[in-house]
Amino acid sequence: MVNGTAERLTAVDLDARGLGERATLVQFSSAFCRPCAATRRILADVAGMVAGVAYVDVDAESHLGLVRRLAVERTPTVLVLDADGRVVRRGTGLPRKADVIAALGAAVPEASAGDGDG
Repeated sequence: MVNGTAERLTAVDLDARGLGERATLVQFSSAFCRPCAATRRILADVAGMVAGVAYVDVDAESHLGLVRRLAVERTPTVLVLDADGRVVRRGTGLPRKADVIAALGAAVPEASAGDGDG
């Protein structure tokens, strides 16, 4: 994953109920994207491991304005947002779980796998 942009997203931008208290993992998917299902599992698993981290899956075809605004060129594209909704990391293709956890460190410096335990 590479450094993000200064772009800031809100729950309204993502058609989500809300962003995570500490960070949000955002996945842009498309209907015929084979790696998207595996990416969905990885991101949901990581979000479940770290307290205060939310996961949002965005259908790229239904959000073309946002896709253009963020220059999403392929799916899956994953964004890591900090607590304020700023894009701090960005990656394309199927991520490795360890890379997602490491990228969360840019949004939540004290994030660790054990944070979800209480």
